[in-house]
Amino acid sequence: MIKFLTIALLVSQSAFATEQAEIVKVIKQYESALNNSNADRIIDLYSNTPTFMPQHAPAQIGKDQVYKAYKGVFSAIKLKIDFAIHELEINGDTAWVRTSSAGKTQILANEMTINEGNNELFIFKKEAGNWKIHQYIFSTNQARK
Repeated sequence: MIKFLTIALLVSQSAFATEQAEIVKVIKQYESALNNSNADRIIDLYSNTPTFMPQHAPAQIGKDQVYKAYKGVFSAIKLKIDFAIHELEINGDTAWVRTSSAGKTQILANEMTINEGNNELFIFKKEAGNWKIHQYIFSTNQARK
């Protein structure tokens, strides 16, 4: 009986590590899509019923609003950022990830480049066997100069 429990625990830990790796992969794909101003790729990473809560703006709910919001962002700025993952928790088909990001933002209207830094919270849902960003919120952690 003890051997069975040990094997079950190892399988469970292995499955958890696989799930974590899949979520980290989605965050890295999101980071790449942001840095490439690719709203089409970003919307593919979101769930069927997403919510995007950008700082200083109303929540964007549903695929159409979320897509339009990213298109608007990319018409105004160009990002070059990296995400750092600080916490990742999984509970069944739901997960949350606390991250921070840092890098540069180029304002397209005047070509000015500023430092960029945010705290982020991702909530993931598993849909059809794939982890998807379900809700996402961020706030600046650097004063604007």
